Amino acid sequence: MQIEINTFIQKNLKQLTNKNFSKKYISQYITPIITNINTSKNNKFIIAGSQGAGKSTLTKIFKLALEKIYKKKVMLLSIDDYYLSKKKRLDLSKKIHPLLITRGVPGTHNIEVLKKDVLSFEKKKFPIITPTFNKLKDDISNKKKIVKNAEILLLEGWCCGSPPINKKYLFKNINSLEAILDKNKRWRQYYNSQLKKGYKNVFSLFDQQIYIQAPSFTYILKWRSAQEKNNAIKSKHKKFMKENDLKKFVDHYEKLTKWMMKTMPAKADMLIKIDKNQKIKKVIIQD
Repeated sequence: MQIEINTFIQKNLKQLTNKNFSKKYISQYITPIITNINTSKNNKFIIAGSQGAGKSTLTKIFKLALEKIYKKKVMLLSIDDYYLSKKKRLDLSKKIHPLLITRGVPGTHNIEVLKKDVLSFEKKKFPIITPTFNKLKDDISNKKKIVKNAEILLLEGWCCGSPPINKKYLFKNINSLEAILDKNKRWRQYYNSQLKKGYKNVFSLFDQQIYIQAPSFTYILKWRSAQEKNNAIKSKHKKFMKENDLKKFVDHYEKLTKWMMKTMPAKADMLIKIDKNQKIKKVIIQD
């Protein structure tokens, strides 16, 4: 079983990343996480981590291995698929703050639909039809995903499980976007209030939190840039964000990402530490 799962993961990681991972690395860092999920009494897991940290790839591997090796049906959700439509974000930007036109922060997702889908899983109300989001068009896709049955739920997303930001750090300007475009602090107060309400309610429905910890925020722009180019190649679309545009985009995420780096390592049930090359260097299972 052990050789089979490591070989399976190695092959699928190669397909997903176009990189080679040794079986020793897989057996030391990835297989134990999957085994932990498989043997857990719980069945709803959050997988969080900064942009470009590899959470989407890892979560796909978890699903593939759990289904193929352990014969468990897995419902995989990404909070990114629950972004509000461009029109709804435009309405928010007019009513509350112009920065809400940009997807990302809490308050730019349809959190009620996500809650409904999680509760449907809990109550075993299948099939569950979930939305998808087209990032190239920056709008909700017409395509839907249909989950006919599942016994494990994985939710991945950059802000998943985050506690609300304390007032001192929330009001401190950490980049030019905050200092210039959110002088009255209304934008950050709005998204933080969303964390305290609807998002907290959804995150509390989950049994365990897995957090992927980056070594520092400085690597995130580099990772996100590589991710952007890779997505453009995969979709055969030549359009991707240039470095300056990407920096402005990531500025929207900086405060909450850094806040999670401060708070999530102690809060998470499982901590996955990664290095500057996005490779796992340590897995800590916390009681």
